[in-house]
Amino acid sequence: MTDRETTTRRPGETGETMETLTGPIERVTFYARESGYTVARISVPGQVGTVTVVGHLINPGVGQWYDFTGTWVSHPRYGPQFQVREFAARAPVTEEGIRTYLSSGIIRNIGTELASRIVDSFGMDTFRVISEEPHRLCEVDGIGKVRAEAIRNAWKEHEGIRDIMVFLYSHGITGLAARIFKRYGDDTVEVVRENPFRLALEIPGIGFQTADRIAQRLGVPSDSPGRIHAGIMYVLETMAMQGHVYVPRGLLVRLGMEQLGVRKDALDQGIAGLRASGGVMVEQLNHGREDEDAVYKPALLKAEQCCAEKLLLLCNARKRVGDMDSGKAIAWVQKNLGITLSGSQEDAVRCACENSCMVLTGGPGTGKTTVLAAIFKMFAWGHTDVLLAAPTGRAAKRMSEATGAEAKTIHRLLEYNPTTDRFMRDEDNELKADLLIVDEASMVDILLLEHLLEAVPLGTTVIFVGDVDQLPSVGPGNVLRDMLDSGKVPVVRLDTIFRQALRSRIVVNSHRINHGKMPEVSGEAESDYVFIREEDPEAVLRRVIDMVAHEIPARYGLNPFTQIQVLSPMHKGVLGVENLNRELQKALNPCGRVFMKGGREYRIGDKVMQTRNNYELEVFNGDIGILTKVDEEEGKAMVSYDGRLVTYRDPEGLEDVILSYATTIHKAQGSEYQAVVIPLGTQHFVMLQRNLLYTAVTRGKRLVVMLGSERAVEIAVKNSRTRMRYSLFARRLSGGV
Repeated sequence: MTDRETTTRRPGETGETMETLTGPIERVTFYARESGYTVARISVPGQVGTVTVVGHLINPGVGQWYDFTGTWVSHPRYGPQFQVREFAARAPVTEEGIRTYLSSGIIRNIGTELASRIVDSFGMDTFRVISEEPHRLCEVDGIGKVRAEAIRNAWKEHEGIRDIMVFLYSHGITGLAARIFKRYGDDTVEVVRENPFRLALEIPGIGFQTADRIAQRLGVPSDSPGRIHAGIMYVLETMAMQGHVYVPRGLLVRLGMEQLGVRKDALDQGIAGLRASGGVMVEQLNHGREDEDAVYKPALLKAEQCCAEKLLLLCNARKRVGDMDSGKAIAWVQKNLGITLSGSQEDAVRCACENSCMVLTGGPGTGKTTVLAAIFKMFAWGHTDVLLAAPTGRAAKRMSEATGAEAKTIHRLLEYNPTTDRFMRDEDNELKADLLIVDEASMVDILLLEHLLEAVPLGTTVIFVGDVDQLPSVGPGNVLRDMLDSGKVPVVRLDTIFRQALRSRIVVNSHRINHGKMPEVSGEAESDYVFIREEDPEAVLRRVIDMVAHEIPARYGLNPFTQIQVLSPMHKGVLGVENLNRELQKALNPCGRVFMKGGREYRIGDKVMQTRNNYELEVFNGDIGILTKVDEEEGKAMVSYDGRLVTYRDPEGLEDVILSYATTIHKAQGSEYQAVVIPLGTQHFVMLQRNLLYTAVTRGKRLVVMLGSERAVEIAVKNSRTRMRYSLFARRLSGGV
């Protein structure tokens, strides 16, 4: 190490009053290799004791000297901490510092005793000798030529890593710098300089916009092929996140021009280049109308094609269980289960007996759960192999309760391996099943459907169960609706609302909404559907807080953390999820110990939600729990999900955990709550759709309270136009492509 200093600055943090601390690291309390997130203690000359510094550092080691520039923050538990914004690595200024640094383990092949002997021999000249005259290490007792060479190589590697990481940090890459170095190694700087957009394509967590900012710093031309290609892929990925399987070429070009600020011919050349290299696939839908061509990411085209092919094969395959007498089956179900099936329920049992693949759909109160349980028990009675699956853990749990048998998430059923990011069950290792029932099928996207169908052997009876009128999947595709629209998969729609269900205003109003009628408000004191008219958003907010914190718990005995859920159409605004969470946090958890993470304020005891599937921890997108412990010193946080304690080893993992006193209606899909509270205002206009309101109301089991503008409800009920998703799955099933 030399005396030169290398300073990095994190972007977007100018204008702050900052100060600088200089000193060696005495103890590394926590270090996350993946992100560089560090909690360390340093000693500052002239000060008594040590100072805690927190920030993203480069492979910190005990004895290493830094100039830290940043700001002081007051942690509610650990007291004053120095939040690092800039840092400068420098050589230790004393022989003892050099000795401590060398013996810290940061340089391979040097332990405590050897470090002392080296420093005793070369003193303050130690670093220069190792770097420039490594042959002189042989002068130290116990070091021969081989060991001297090993020390020199380890030192060179350490300096190389440090310089590479400083380069990344200086270009605003902090949390993912270690991941980038792990991917590219010694070639990191060359790769980033030559084509920074490779980061967006090859490193999870780095998007196009981050790579584009780096490219601008490096002086990459705005019309460079690398930027154009990455921008096109970014648009395709963004559209996939909105549910589209492909993007029409004309729309892709227009969005690309807006995103990149380049001419149409540059986008045309970019699409041609990506098509030639296999980066995108293009299908002609209308010869002579190039703008209507379907542009796919290759994985999505493969998924759509494979799903259509396999589903048709399943529909036409001979059932493994052989011929089943549907008349006898219906009689057996009614006698042995002690139930009377409606006409459409009988149709569902008959269809399951006679077909290898079917869709069962229907709204609340129509007996989907009863039919699901009946079909399961009918097959199980015949000693067949039956598998039950659902997209989420919550849906699988409800399925188990309905059937009395184990139901798994689709990922567990297919034996997903998070280490390899692969499913162990596939066409070469198929599932063993005579019957497979998939519940909440409206939540299944085209990619998950592909993996599921790959593992299903021909002859297995496959039944997809779901409410086709709910919101479609978060991921690309609209597979349940496409199955219905194709006309190739047998469908039974349950349309009879049972008498006992008619007593529920939730059920009645759900169906009214679905048929374009305004929900009715009953004058009965014990009605399970309540509408409170209020136009002023601030007044609605105050009533929501009082309703969740006091009224509903007092009247119904429900727990606001585990049994009451606030659902909103949007994130922003007075009645958006973000503001609702802040205000409900103050009301429901005013005394929880506070800590900050990523600009968010958390408190111990908060109601939180996981926002990304984490198969290693077995927590999934939409799972709700209670934050029970955070320890920045040890670098871990603990969340209780339905009584199961999950430990996040790195506080960075909490970036996937958000407050969930309120959540979006989309996030609530597939869940049920004892009570839901739905604030609606005309400011939600852009999101007010019939299937959104229908999905929100059907989340409530015991109570639904809607507050706000009657006009907003009317807008949603009348707006039957669902957001069209670009997909050719239905056409492929029907032979139209």
